[in-house]
Amino acid sequence: MAFPNKKEIESVLKKLEKTQGTLMLPENPTALEQFRWDICQKFIKFKYKNKLTHEQMGEIMEVDKGKVSKILRHRINEFSTDRLISYLQKLKPNTKLKVS
Repeated sequence: MAFPNKKEIESVLKKLEKTQGTLMLPENPTALEQFRWDICQKFIKFKYKNKLTHEQMGEIMEVDKGKVSKILRHRINEFSTDRLISYLQKLKPNTKLKVS
């Protein structure tokens, strides 16, 4: 297998610019950023523990699969903390959140 030429590399890089992967916490997150991150982690754990699709989670949460995808990838700027908590409570009604 030959190394790709410059044109092929540029094409791949251009495609990658349009993708949206999972966001990570900033280097020194605020308490709120950490709290919201932790909430998203609970969604991820629930999804994998229960072997659910995005569609199945969306049905439970009463949102479309696009919003589920955003939450699972920590792309939550459009969601208030209250909204994230209400979605989580639909998945796990007995959820208790701790702020320390």
